[in-house]
Amino acid sequence: MTLEYLARRLLEVFVSALVVAVAIFIVLRLLPGDPAVMILGGYATPESIAMVRRDLGTDRPIWEQFAEYMKGLARGNLGMSYRTGRPVAKEIASVYFHTLVLSVVALFVSVVFGIMAGVAAARRRDTWVDRSVMILSTTGVSVPAFTLSIVLLMVFGVRLKWFPIIGTGTYSDASFIRHLVLPSLTLGLTGAAALSRMTRATLLDVLSEDFIRTARSKGLSENIVAYKHALRACLPPIITIIGMRFGQLLGGTVIVETVFTRPGLGKLLVDAMWQRDYIQVQGCVLILALAFLGINLVTDLFYAFSDPRIQFK
Repeated sequence: MTLEYLARRLLEVFVSALVVAVAIFIVLRLLPGDPAVMILGGYATPESIAMVRRDLGTDRPIWEQFAEYMKGLARGNLGMSYRTGRPVAKEIASVYFHTLVLSVVALFVSVVFGIMAGVAAARRRDTWVDRSVMILSTTGVSVPAFTLSIVLLMVFGVRLKWFPIIGTGTYSDASFIRHLVLPSLTLGLTGAAALSRMTRATLLDVLSEDFIRTARSKGLSENIVAYKHALRACLPPIITIIGMRFGQLLGGTVIVETVFTRPGLGKLLVDAMWQRDYIQVQGCVLILALAFLGINLVTDLFYAFSDPRIQFK
């Protein structure tokens, strides 16, 4: 991996983020609805609507609004929320930690269960283990996160009362972890289903390679052959799936956050969209895009450590 490659990838991330920022600004201005009317209500007088438009800056020409928006981004300022009057950056910071923690725990669940199930299915091809993993993975991919969250909530939260069903708990005790169990399982199991199928398919191809037969001829155990030699050769496509899944988790937790009444970036984004809070929507989508671009960059860099055959130019 060279510095030239890293610099080129960072430039690509910057350009992509700039394109996303411009696209968000244009698309949101094309949507129907007036933020001033949304704030004041349908019975507001024209004078009060005009006053709010002036305060929000939406009465200015579109190019002036765009210039002000880009100047704010250059200073790291995401603007002020129409709904709350607080800086959008502070609104996002107040909930982003919950989304990040939920996404990391759900990704851990996906990786552990997905890789273990995929390896087990590949090592026992055409057995009851393989067929069971395929049935479960197909079911996991097919069942929507909303349905799975309701099932887990009703069974383990309402009927068995093993875990709490709403809120996030407090950081000072174990309630924070207990509140994470059901939401992280909902997101993690759906990701594990796709990851197990990818791991199985890739591992089946690798297990027939010459270097695997060489490793077995040396008397190595099947666990060492599968996890140390074969699985390492499968890492590039697996890392791609993991990286994409993490990016999806950061922006796709809104359903789970809504079902389990958890604060988070996804829920903040949906609330802002309902209220036509353009500034907050811009900030949320931009942060999600930057997170996804950053994850893709880190995923590419991991290739250098997972497979020495990959050359960066």
